[in-house]
Amino acid sequence: MGALLALSSAVVYGIVDFTGGLLSRHIHHAAVTFLGQLGGLLLACAAALLLPADAVRTADLLWGALSGVGSGVAMRFLNRGLSRGAMSVVVPVSAVTGVALSVLCGVLVLGDRPGAVAWLGIAVTVPALWFVAGGRADAGKGTADGLLASAGVAVQYLALGQAASGSGLWPVAAGRVAAVLVLLPDAARHVRRLKLPPLRCLQAVLIGAGAALGLVLYLLAAQRQLLAVAVVLASLYPALPVVLGLALLHERISRRQMMGLLGAGVATVLLTLG
Repeated sequence: MGALLALSSAVVYGIVDFTGGLLSRHIHHAAVTFLGQLGGLLLACAAALLLPADAVRTADLLWGALSGVGSGVAMRFLNRGLSRGAMSVVVPVSAVTGVALSVLCGVLVLGDRPGAVAWLGIAVTVPALWFVAGGRADAGKGTADGLLASAGVAVQYLALGQAASGSGLWPVAAGRVAAVLVLLPDAARHVRRLKLPPLRCLQAVLIGAGAALGLVLYLLAAQRQLLAVAVVLASLYPALPVVLGLALLHERISRRQMMGLLGAGVATVLLTLG
């Protein structure tokens, strides 16, 4: 069940990245990011109220808030990179580096001990994600955005994974509050000067609600699975934008991307078995 929840999180995040990237090319990335976190806050609070919590500790809320800081940083730089048309740079750098940081911290700091099969899956995942997104490491601004986003991704996953299962989904809600506060100064500088079409605003809110749903699924997975494995499975999301680009935007797939998709499939099986 833990593996299935983590993979579901990856699917949701893949859809969010694809739609958020497209929307960031129509309205300012700061608006997409901030309105998205507001949408995520609404969904997280509603979900937290519906799912009973045995005991919500202050520590759980603080871990959730730290995760939200990571989310805010990750989405700000991810959407900025996507708005510049650097999806093939930002996505692999943020995903691969975020996975590496998360797994290293999980093993070295938190004491995770993946089995041999799981380690093999982790080893396959990093090059697979890189190839899925085209295997590029150029386009300076995109690389910088991807590295900054990856730090946020690692903080988001690691901090949220520390919340106790008895806290329900309140750590996710606390994280959305923190993310909104982190993004507020940037939004105040940019969003208030923009004339935003109501439909675009609604789309941004719905995309943010989807991102919160992805975090909810990840939190439930982390409570049932080794953190290192849950992070890697949830981080397979870059494969989906490639598939959606093929199906909906009629993009061509390269040989490297096909290798990456096959590698991601192999890694999924290994991590699920491990």
